Amino acid sequence: MDRLTEMTCFVRTVERGSFATAGRVLSMSSQLVGKHVAALEERLGVQLLVRTTRRHSVTEAGQAFYDRCRAVVRDAEEAETAVAEFGGTVRGQLTVSAPHTFGSARLMPFIADYLAGNEEVSIKLVLTDRTVDVVGERFDAVIRIGELEDSSLITRRLTSFRLAACASPAYLRRRGRPLAPLDLGDHECLIYDYWFKPPLADWTFEKDGEVVTVTVAGRLQVNDGRSLIASAIAGHGIVLQDIEILRPYFVTGELEHLLPAYAGPLREIRVVYPPSRQVPPKLRSFVDALVESFGPGA
Repeated sequence: MDRLTEMTCFVRTVERGSFATAGRVLSMSSQLVGKHVAALEERLGVQLLVRTTRRHSVTEAGQAFYDRCRAVVRDAEEAETAVAEFGGTVRGQLTVSAPHTFGSARLMPFIADYLAGNEEVSIKLVLTDRTVDVVGERFDAVIRIGELEDSSLITRRLTSFRLAACASPAYLRRRGRPLAPLDLGDHECLIYDYWFKPPLADWTFEKDGEVVTVTVAGRLQVNDGRSLIASAIAGHGIVLQDIEILRPYFVTGELEHLLPAYAGPLREIRVVYPPSRQVPPKLRSFVDALVESFGPGA
């Protein structure tokens, strides 16, 4: 039997938990997957899986072998995909990273539409606010907000968004409405807590060319914008978030826009990806679609 096929069957069985589910992924019968794994165990002279009626568990030796096999199978699949892509077909898996709030609130609807129009593409989306290593962690594309530190990456500018302060009617009835940015210093503020730098506690506003920065304080710090918005709706304080994400809550009355005469901080959004002499069609298609949906003229 083919050695790479045996390894692929073993890897997919470990990942999926049974021959049957692995077979569905590989378009094989469960019996054929089992034969490939059995042939692999016989050739190695060691048991890799413990079979039960419902699920197959990996042995200690199997886990060690799986850790090595996974990289081999992944590299083989990526090699085949890379060669196929040079034929111009948009297919294969894209591994993408994006910040939590932007990714869940604004990127996910785009991805759903993109997948609907590109049926041979799959996407693995990693939502994290830490600065990922694009090349080292093997991301195809990464959405970045704010300043870029790595100038070796290819960059496409997307859009920018404005932050706005808001609070629930219940909070404002209880604590009063701030009329100027400096009033925020007397309020309970809900603070965004980054993974990789100090919390966003210095809130900047501009009016008629004058910039005002106020250091806010609050008992709640969260590294997820959606959670901060939920806390604001519950009446726990004032939040500073993307105004486009907040607009639906302004319409329903769950939140009220504060200091509308002042412009909140502006954040730039870009998509970055590793340099390459020839960008694969799947990546080129995805980035072009991103620019069309989120670009400066969108």
